[in-house]
Amino acid sequence: MTRRDPRILIVGAGFAGLGAAVRFKRAGFHRLTILDRGDEVGGTWRDNTYPGCACDVPSHLYSFSFDPKFDWARRYAERSQIHAYLNHIADSHGLRPHLRLRTEVQGAVWNEARQVWLLHVEGGEVLEGDVLVSGVGALVKPSLPDLPGLESFAGPVMHTARWRHDVSLKGCRVAVIGTGASAVQVAPEIARVASHLSVFQRTPPWVMPRGDVPYGRVRRWLYRRVPGLLRANRWRIWSAKEIGTSGFLGYDVMRKLLQRAALRHLRRQVSDPELVARVTPDYATGCKRVLLSDTWYPMLQRPDVSLVTAGIERVVPEGIVTQDGRLHPVDALVFGTGFVVTAAIRHTQGREGRDLGKQWRRATQTWLGISTPGFPNLFTLLGPGTGLGWNSIVFMLEAQMNHIVKAVSHLAEQPGAIEVREEAAMASHAEVQRRMKGTVWASGGCRSWYQAADGRIETLWPDFTLNYWRRTRKFDPAIYHVHPVPASSP
Repeated sequence: MTRRDPRILIVGAGFAGLGAAVRFKRAGFHRLTILDRGDEVGGTWRDNTYPGCACDVPSHLYSFSFDPKFDWARRYAERSQIHAYLNHIADSHGLRPHLRLRTEVQGAVWNEARQVWLLHVEGGEVLEGDVLVSGVGALVKPSLPDLPGLESFAGPVMHTARWRHDVSLKGCRVAVIGTGASAVQVAPEIARVASHLSVFQRTPPWVMPRGDVPYGRVRRWLYRRVPGLLRANRWRIWSAKEIGTSGFLGYDVMRKLLQRAALRHLRRQVSDPELVARVTPDYATGCKRVLLSDTWYPMLQRPDVSLVTAGIERVVPEGIVTQDGRLHPVDALVFGTGFVVTAAIRHTQGREGRDLGKQWRRATQTWLGISTPGFPNLFTLLGPGTGLGWNSIVFMLEAQMNHIVKAVSHLAEQPGAIEVREEAAMASHAEVQRRMKGTVWASGGCRSWYQAADGRIETLWPDFTLNYWRRTRKFDPAIYHVHPVPASSP
């Protein structure tokens, strides 16, 4: 039987989409189209350009195993260098001819009669593909709180993921709303130039020491020239992260060690007992995302910085009024309030008219976040239940890419469209939820973006990344149902 070369549509040109395209090309699939709404590749590292933006995973683990980067400038890479790395991936692996940038995807529809995906893009064009891969990521759409009076504010308003470079904050009174990962990075940078910074905290985060250091030329030369040194360092970092993950999975000894390290970091940097009390979380370490910073606590102690813990009542033209009745005069508002979590191409319609968004809102019953019943030949990268609370997401992405390429290779060698069986997805989802019950994310006493409105956690992988790799490294045709392809299909 002649091997088919299916037409593959990939939505997203960040780590997920670019990595998948490289894997497909290496497997001999070249009928690829990579679509992205942006002007250039990069995904989150293109969109997030706020001051201080950097990775919180050690840089040597934050690159693909098939193209590791030798010359990271620092232990934790800054946003610009990660963005440059993704451009390198696009250039060095011949992905530019496959790119369609500035292309907004409006929706995707599975055509049952022809066994193809129809991708509707802005302007009315419809693209056809035999396989659809979603690489849009989970953290794309900024989340803005519904604050009364926000539209009345007289000054500039921005979210960290939509930074306004036309606005200068020098000499301004600035409010940063939120104390998550982006806020912890941007606030110390704003404090350097603002006349006064007010940090509005709803819940204090657990903060661990970052220990960021620059890499000198000698070290970078050794990583490039000494065989196996970079790979050994990658495995060292990954192993340390796996051990740390045990603290989130119900291993109390490790969780207490992590909490002790965070408290030691806090007390070393803050001597004022009142401030210590205000920034000490009352929930278990890891329930919310653990942050890495050596500048957050020193910033909060600056004389021109105020930590506001009273709830926000409303926004007025001249600033923010808190629930204690106090007016905080502000010239500019910066939201570090995270994202609306999603991992799907919007308006995705599968077999028999199924709506992917509605189906996932009821229960994200997928097979390990990759395949969803009712959606033949659709594969999701960074899908439900595959996010991480501690290790490198690039490791998870590569496990998913490898599995998807094997699935498409199976599809190419026989006629038919493949769809994961309902019982396989239900069993996978049930196992993830069972494992989640014992984790700190489910029992740590907090509310976080990890959780849905009803308290379910459908975002994270509740196990070691090694076990995810083990589950996905082989393709099992038995968990898929094959739909025959009509003879008239291409």
